[in-house]
Amino acid sequence: MLRAARPLHGFQAYTSTLTRLADVLCMVGAGWIAYWLRFGRAEIESPGYTSALIVGGLLVLVIHPVFGIYKSWRGRLRLGLVAKLVAAYMMVGAAITALLFFTKLGASFSRLWLMYWIGGAAVASITIRLLAYPLLNRIRRQGRNRRHVLLVGDAHSCATAISHLRKEQTAGFDPGRVIIVGDDPGQELEGIAYEPYAHEEPIDHDEDEVWICLPLSQGETVKEIQATLSLSTANVRYMPDMRDFRLINHAVSDVAGLYLLDLSCTPMTGINAFIKAVEDRVIAALILVLISPIMIFVAVGVRLSSPGPIFYRQERVSWNGRPFMMLKFRSMPVDVEKNGVQWGGAGGAKKATPFGAFIRRTSLDELPQFINVLKGDMSIVGPRPERTVFVDQFKHEIPGYMQKHMVKAGITGWAQINGWRGDTDLQQRIECDLWYIENWSLWLDLKIIFLTVFKGFVNPNAY
Repeated sequence: MLRAARPLHGFQAYTSTLTRLADVLCMVGAGWIAYWLRFGRAEIESPGYTSALIVGGLLVLVIHPVFGIYKSWRGRLRLGLVAKLVAAYMMVGAAITALLFFTKLGASFSRLWLMYWIGGAAVASITIRLLAYPLLNRIRRQGRNRRHVLLVGDAHSCATAISHLRKEQTAGFDPGRVIIVGDDPGQELEGIAYEPYAHEEPIDHDEDEVWICLPLSQGETVKEIQATLSLSTANVRYMPDMRDFRLINHAVSDVAGLYLLDLSCTPMTGINAFIKAVEDRVIAALILVLISPIMIFVAVGVRLSSPGPIFYRQERVSWNGRPFMMLKFRSMPVDVEKNGVQWGGAGGAKKATPFGAFIRRTSLDELPQFINVLKGDMSIVGPRPERTVFVDQFKHEIPGYMQKHMVKAGITGWAQINGWRGDTDLQQRIECDLWYIENWSLWLDLKIIFLTVFKGFVNPNAY
């Protein structure tokens, strides 16, 4: 007989409820503090403001679950939760604003109070979680609030799962028994006790979760194992062995009621796309204001160094393979490419003017691309764009080359701050670009921008 998984500890069972209550208290408490800051009174005298706090608390209970905030975040990156919280509170603020507009009560409320309220509630919710996660991690390291996992699959996949779970102790999962499907595991599970899988026989277990770890090619075996667990009340999960796939931003998506396994998808959707767009526009505008004297100096230098236009326009390829005209300060004579387009520095065949060589070495020729960012053609951080003719060539020669176009092209990127710039190994540059796309976050962008100041401007490989 299959035994039911052990019941969850009381603390774990009530975590979701406690979190919901905490968010409601954050919403109400932030509204009260905002009232005190705005009007200088601790007591809310207006019934309208009291009613607004109640409505705000109810909206949190309704809207936050839609964003998946109360799903289990055990073992998952916290930045994703922060982004969802920010988006949820923005939605709550929009809902309150719409209610005030349609009920014609907007004039009765302070807009500054509303901004303090929503912003304070979001900060409070995020702060509570930032304080709670270290406590939860400490509790899990002490052996409490953990879930025991039964692994069923081939030796390689089970060994991979065990290795990751042992490294990520704060995830709260403990690998227990291992049931091997197939041949003898050899060295894969050295030092780990295991038992062979008995086909079509019920799997007796008392672990909290069962993970089926098999390649996609063994779909029939996965179905068979799932059938043997039909009487179990434990969480059953499938960990497909994807080592033969090149994965970019992989996840499981619910699309039109269908569950799809994302193998290669852009991270720039939903809230991520919004964050990236705001980041690009705000930072690009600030940088253009700050560097405007430098751009004037470079423009004068280009005009005096050789006859021709100040800017050099070149067709490049960006997001989704779409072409755009990238701007640079001209660093070469106007007729340097009259005999055809050449890759990179073309072994010194592309002759720059003396002033042009200087602005190339210092990357000053790239500054007009901040205008491209404001126009939406590029991002500040992303894979460097290439000409259309070379994209058509490299996409057949370099594995994964076209996947770098899953985000907007950038002025700087992970490859550039790691030294892969100019006439360097293109395969290594692509590997860096794909790593960036897979690991994108706002904090990674800010890190790359910061490091570009020290590593990205002056580079011996610049041409």
